[in-house]
Amino acid sequence: MKITADALLFDNDGTLISSLDSVIRCWTRWAEEYGISEEEFARVELHGRPAAEILADLLPPERIPEALARVEQLEVEDVTEGGVRLLPGTAELIRALPEGGWAVVTSATRVLGEARLRQVGIEAPLVIAADDIVQGKPHPEPYLLAAAKLGVDPSRCVVFEDAPAGLEAGRAAGMRTVALATTHTADELRADVVVDDLSAVSAQVTSAGVEITAGA
Repeated sequence: MKITADALLFDNDGTLISSLDSVIRCWTRWAEEYGISEEEFARVELHGRPAAEILADLLPPERIPEALARVEQLEVEDVTEGGVRLLPGTAELIRALPEGGWAVVTSATRVLGEARLRQVGIEAPLVIAADDIVQGKPHPEPYLLAAAKLGVDPSRCVVFEDAPAGLEAGRAAGMRTVALATTHTADELRADVVVDDLSAVSAQVTSAGVEITAGA
């Protein structure tokens, strides 16, 4: 499938990078420190959600700020412990993109998101993080903010996501969507096109914008 766009908007974890090992390690340690039982912890969806939303499922409101600071501390400290890696195709695709024509839209805090990107050598021209928005994915606010910051019409943006909530956010923003089956199976993902990972995506700059080829 070919799509022509003015901007490419990437989720971070599960799309550009994988920090699954780090996330599990840090949140398991946090849960032990805060006395969260294995049963309580297992019921909560971690992937693709801001930490504050996850904590709201586990703690009373007055404990969330302190807990949020502790989770972020654990995850930032863990970045260099081998739990963050580039996913296939990421480096090659980013090298083909024009400066200012793409952004990272993450549910992580800015400190954590940028630490993970630095660890794998990605310098994004724009990062939209949990700190920047009021409503996280699946609300369209994060992706609409990225388009506004880049000065691009939302209809001329393509969202790359691995999570159903992120894809829903992209669709709600009026953007085209490419789903990556890196953390969910293809039949769980609703998008204009579904691929295994970014190695199945290429980009070429043309006079009409960035021509994206995704899948067969």
